[in-house]
Amino acid sequence: SARRRRPKKASGPEGEGLGRSRGGFSTKIHLRTNGLGLPVAVVLTGGQVSDVKGYAPVMAEPGPEPKVLLGDTGYDADAILADLKDRGIAAVIPPKRNRKVQPIIDGHLYALRNLVERCFSKLKHSRRLATRYDKTADSYIGFVLVASTRLWVRHFVNRT
Repeated sequence: SARRRRPKKASGPEGEGLGRSRGGFSTKIHLRTNGLGLPVAVVLTGGQVSDVKGYAPVMAEPGPEPKVLLGDTGYDADAILADLKDRGIAAVIPPKRNRKVQPIIDGHLYALRNLVERCFSKLKHSRRLATRYDKTADSYIGFVLVASTRLWVRHFVNRT
């Protein structure tokens, strides 16, 4: 048939974006924003999933291709840096301490990473999102998208 089939999710907590982390049973939101700090792509994973494993799914989401990726040290991996280079995206990621060659980072550009943190903060103003009352991943991601849409609407309403 010509209908698009949804991929099968893993059964159990992993399929619902839940996992154990230091803080307990939680969900991690991987987020890509634009230069204004507005959400462009969102992916859910279990709380134990690292930023390295969340990178590929969030970059695979539809949306404009970034010109620069501002990330924290969690994104300092050879595979990520190689992928960014192949895509022609500038990487502004501080190196981990154990990296033998410590690249120099533009501090002024890296300071813009707070736009991502502010986006998370604005999203978590929604109590339902901050506490994850939803039992299913589909319901939770739906509300994350509603909260993201509210940020976009607020941005355009405030500009007029």
